[in-house]
Amino acid sequence: MPDPLPSRPAAALAGLLAAGAALAAGELVTGLGRRGPSLVTAVGSRFIDAYAARLKSLAVSLFGTNDKVALVVGIVVVCLALGAGIGVAARRRAAIGVVALGGFALVGLWAYQADSQARPVVGALACAAAWAAGVAVLHTLLRLAPRRAAAAAAAADIVDGVADGATLRLAPRATLATPMTGDSRRRFLLTAGVVGVASAGAVQVGRARRFPDTVRLPTNVPLPTVARPATVVDGVAIDGITPWLTPTKDFYRIDTALSVPSIDAAKWTLEVRGLVDRPFTIGYEELLALDAVEEIVTMQCVSNEVGGDLIGNARWTGVPLRTLLERAGVRDTAQQIVGRSVDGFTAGFPTDVLTGDRVALVAYAMNGEPLPAAHGFPARLVVAGLYGYVSATKWLRSIDLTTWDGFDGYWISRGWSKEGPIKTASRIDVPRAGATIAPGTVTIAGVAWAPSRGIARVEVNIDDEPWRVATIGDATSSNAWVQWWLPWEAPPGTHIIRVRAVDRAGDVQTGTVRAPDPDGATGWHTRRVTIGSAR
Repeated sequence: MPDPLPSRPAAALAGLLAAGAALAAGELVTGLGRRGPSLVTAVGSRFIDAYAARLKSLAVSLFGTNDKVALVVGIVVVCLALGAGIGVAARRRAAIGVVALGGFALVGLWAYQADSQARPVVGALACAAAWAAGVAVLHTLLRLAPRRAAAAAAAADIVDGVADGATLRLAPRATLATPMTGDSRRRFLLTAGVVGVASAGAVQVGRARRFPDTVRLPTNVPLPTVARPATVVDGVAIDGITPWLTPTKDFYRIDTALSVPSIDAAKWTLEVRGLVDRPFTIGYEELLALDAVEEIVTMQCVSNEVGGDLIGNARWTGVPLRTLLERAGVRDTAQQIVGRSVDGFTAGFPTDVLTGDRVALVAYAMNGEPLPAAHGFPARLVVAGLYGYVSATKWLRSIDLTTWDGFDGYWISRGWSKEGPIKTASRIDVPRAGATIAPGTVTIAGVAWAPSRGIARVEVNIDDEPWRVATIGDATSSNAWVQWWLPWEAPPGTHIIRVRAVDRAGDVQTGTVRAPDPDGATGWHTRRVTIGSAR
């Protein structure tokens, strides 16, 4: 009689836990290696590279700044589901599990080695550990899994032993099946529980050991050595309006890095190279020793929808980009400035952007504190008036001078516009969409921006009546957004409110509705509110 097979549910659970153990082993080994991606984030990065152009706007619209978390969770869920399928397939042939888990390991190794932060030895060890852990868990749990004995062979033996003419009444197949004993079932479940707990523990240890989660930021940064008009203004006291200066913890983060790059400031260097006469390399301490400035600049993600929150206004401290370029001696043939990140991301913008007085910094501090790791520590580019996808390189590794046609940044090769000036825009913060408000004086308020040009006027339209001019708050420069507000004597009923801004160049914000791709969303932010009847 052949050995009975594990039940399908038990085999699926065994495969799921085997896949989880493999992922956990990879996470542990890469975490012990301190720097570099995990296998999961490496696979995710390859996914982003392959499909980012098609999924960027959808992912941001669905998940906002949690898009990376959603991708990682999705990868893990898919791996666990495939693991369950492998467990079922391996019920009959153990080799299927060995080969399939080996395939998983090879995919992880391929993705890891393609990462710009990869450490080849760590990657190979992590993939070997993942494969070994997965196979060991799958084999162990399938051996302990609940089984139902195939009753057909036993029934046949009984029939063969009955005398001619004798009658045997067979019970249903489920009755003839031999269920697993209570002790063996408990042993399987206990082992499965131990595997699950151990896997979760391995993941936590790996993450705790990973350098990005414990980046040693300097305790302070130098004060600006060149006086600039960047004093923080007092925001208006209107309940619900966006603060004029965005707290660092609330500042949006949209980038292609699934894990924050692990950078030791003591070993970090920035290269300035390409079409320059005097290429050079500078370290973190030398960068901090240069004359620095402080500028308040509004930054926006190109994926920001009309009325969206992927925008923030912060106080940035750093070295003017011009200072570094003057030291390098930019050649006349240079037409594009390309920032390269340690994680492989690139962004480029025209050199003539810097011919005026536009603010462009190699920033190392944000709101008076060292750059958080998630926002680009040790240094990043901040260029006023340009969307981040063409300018705001985080975790800066090099600044390359090249021709305009000589290089396309990360998002340009994926279909986005090569030039990305931030459009004049505005947003309604209060009243909230769909709000029901008591009749009387209602304050309509929000923010408006046109970095590098500045806001001259904000206008509000209510129920298609003539546009009304709102009051705008103070601004330190044309690079920062302004708060605006308008008192409104609101009559009962449902009302439609729209807002538009006019920049200092005289350009009126367009009402034409366009999606973010390929160079930023347009349209007037609109809200519907209900004013309740007086009682």
